[in-house]
Amino acid sequence: MRVRSVGVEEEFLLVDPESGTPVAMSEAVLAVAERTGDGEVEDEQGAGLTKELQREQLETGTRPCTELDQLAAELRAVRATAVAAAGDTGTALVPLGTSPLPVEPTLTPARRYNEMARRFGLTVNEQLTCGCHVHVAIDSAEQGVAVLDHIRPWLAPLIALSANSPFWQGEDSGYASFRSQVWTRWPSAGVYEPFGSVQGYRDFVATALATDTLLDEGMLYLDARLSRTHPTVEVRVGDVCRDPDDAVLLAALVRGLVETAIAEWGAGTPPQAVRTEVLRLATWRAGRDGVRGALLDPRTWRPAPAGEVLPALVDRVAPALEAYGDLGPVRELLRATLERGSGADRQRAVFQRTGSLSKVVLDALPGA
Repeated sequence: MRVRSVGVEEEFLLVDPESGTPVAMSEAVLAVAERTGDGEVEDEQGAGLTKELQREQLETGTRPCTELDQLAAELRAVRATAVAAAGDTGTALVPLGTSPLPVEPTLTPARRYNEMARRFGLTVNEQLTCGCHVHVAIDSAEQGVAVLDHIRPWLAPLIALSANSPFWQGEDSGYASFRSQVWTRWPSAGVYEPFGSVQGYRDFVATALATDTLLDEGMLYLDARLSRTHPTVEVRVGDVCRDPDDAVLLAALVRGLVETAIAEWGAGTPPQAVRTEVLRLATWRAGRDGVRGALLDPRTWRPAPAGEVLPALVDRVAPALEAYGDLGPVRELLRATLERGSGADRQRAVFQRTGSLSKVVLDALPGA
């Protein structure tokens, strides 16, 4: 069996290392990375550092990896590169899905971003969120579209697993992942209908662009899509993970879902029939409850503890994980996550202990 490569893109907040307040320093950080050679600004494989929509954030990317240990090392290395470049500018990098402290984001100077701000107004002005995107290699567009159709029911639990954004503009949002709520303000974001074929996918893309609502195909912010620049399926539901081990777990499960979907497609098994409206409900529950509450179980579409649904996800993709040698490590990583909780649980615990949102941010500093 081919070992499919997997790569991860992560978005981070840039903050003042004393107060935890987001700071508009991405250009300076990228300039340091280029000058020192410690971090190559994003290469043709998507690896390295790059700017994002707001100047208060920075994106990193790993190279494609075939082994989980390799991916874990890549994640830590590129995070360390970004941390060092930020430190050289007097700022700090934190893996938080939203800023716990109030912030008015600053748009990154670029023609595309300026046009987005003109078209989408407050959605852009308030859009300071940090996600985690997982790319898994595919062999063809036909295979990729089949993957998109088959993985739909199991994307919501990945939101719960990665939830790391409970605070918004100085308040507890009531959600484990409020980033997932803010993200759906975009008109092209979120759950999607099955495409059925490559032509069905292309027809959707053409129709979406013909509405003159979106700037380009890059604004198709679906929960999963075919990458425009790499031969991959890109799953985009996760918050940036506080712990890099959680990002490794997320990536392993996404690759397991992709491999399982390809096997089912090859065997002629149709995708599970589930309405998009139900998937929207599942997404909302996952964003609210995280790993400490109830999720909609894709086997029944009834509420069940996250501690049951997430292991069921592992069971579903177990043959693929076992073929890669990942089953044992994934079970252990999931056990650890369920035991300690997600990034959202950690943030709330720090706030409950200290009463300080600044300390919530500073707790996420590397080495804190």
